[in-house]
Amino acid sequence: MNFEDLDVWERSARLSADIYNALADLRDFGFRDQISRAGLSVPSNIAEGFERCSVKECTNFLSYARGSCGELRTHILIGMEIGYIPREIGKSWVRESRELSAMITSLMTAKKAFLKPET
Repeated sequence: MNFEDLDVWERSARLSADIYNALADLRDFGFRDQISRAGLSVPSNIAEGFERCSVKECTNFLSYARGSCGELRTHILIGMEIGYIPREIGKSWVRESRELSAMITSLMTAKKAFLKPET
C-alpha cells in the first residue's frame, strides 16, 4: 500500500495546507513557522513511515506523526486564545487533529499486529 492511498495521509496533508494558507499573512513569523511545521510533520511522518522497510520503523514514524498531532493541536489552541485563529476555524482544526490522532493510533495497532508471533 502506498501512503498516498491512505485517507489519514490525505486528510492530514489537506489540514496542513489549510493551516498554511489561512495563516500565510500572519506577521508573527515564529508562531506561523512553528504551527506550519507541526502541521507539515503529520503527513510527512506518515509518508516516511510507509516508505520504510520494516513494520517497526513504520510504527515509529506513525508515533512521531501522532505526536505531531498533539503539538499541532497545542498551537491551534494557543492561536485561538491569542486571537490568531478564529474560534470556529480553530475548533474544526482541533476536531480534525483529534480524528487524525485516532486514525494514526488505529493504523499503528494494525501494523503492530504483524510484529506479534503467531500462537
